[in-house]
Amino acid sequence: MSDHEDNILILKEEYAKMLKDAKRLVIKVGTSTITHATGKLNINRMDMLAMEIADLVGIGKEIIFVTSGAVGAGMGRLALKAKPTQIAKKQALAAVGQGLLMQAYEKLFSEYGVDVAQILLTKEDIADKHRYTNAKNTLEALFDYGVLPIINENDTVAFEEIKVGDNDTLAALIAGLAEADLLVLLSDIDGLYTADPRTNPEAKLISVVEELTPEIYAAAGAEGSKLATGGMSTKLAAAAIARENGIPMVLANGSRGHILENLVEGICCGTLFLPKIKA
Repeated sequence: MSDHEDNILILKEEYAKMLKDAKRLVIKVGTSTITHATGKLNINRMDMLAMEIADLVGIGKEIIFVTSGAVGAGMGRLALKAKPTQIAKKQALAAVGQGLLMQAYEKLFSEYGVDVAQILLTKEDIADKHRYTNAKNTLEALFDYGVLPIINENDTVAFEEIKVGDNDTLAALIAGLAEADLLVLLSDIDGLYTADPRTNPEAKLISVVEELTPEIYAAAGAEGSKLATGGMSTKLAAAAIARENGIPMVLANGSRGHILENLVEGICCGTLFLPKIKA
């Protein structure tokens, strides 16, 4: 069970079954979840995720793990207090941090008997038909070998893509590419609220989103607000992509314990975005 009982939602039977029956999951974790405020990697948090994901693999789930954190890890290693604005410097930090990120994941997952593989992608790799096919075939081959794919945005060569939250979109695109049964975004917020919970104490967690209505987008906050900048707006963009591909999406707080365990038991500890109903 979750450490935060007040956020547990007992879903309708059909929604719970949707989560329980999901065999192939794309799980995305954000920078703030796996790094400290200093930019250094939060090894305890990463270990918790590795253990939960290994448990899912152990019960026969196929997991694709999409991780942010390369730029943050690079900042931590170089002791930078603020993210640079220049693209080239961000890319340099990603180049430093990506190796640190994978080194940590490889060590942690190996302790739980899970082999990992690194894949670096950009949106162009998914937009191009041949690259799309190659990526899809590589993922299937890794599943055949019993290897966990760990995917990140290729920040060292990306331009428009190198921005906070872009891995939300990337994860949704990968979920479509891999024909996943469920997309899980682990962030630093418990889910989608009726208003910004950081400034409005009356804000309520929205447990299930059936349609992406104007009211839902309004709840995410206007562009430039604290909630939307690099955060909730990209989560809704990911939900829209997943929805069009017939894939449910869960947004939950990655710092909470047992989130993934709860999900495969049909219990949601965040916001469940339902897929579009096909005519």
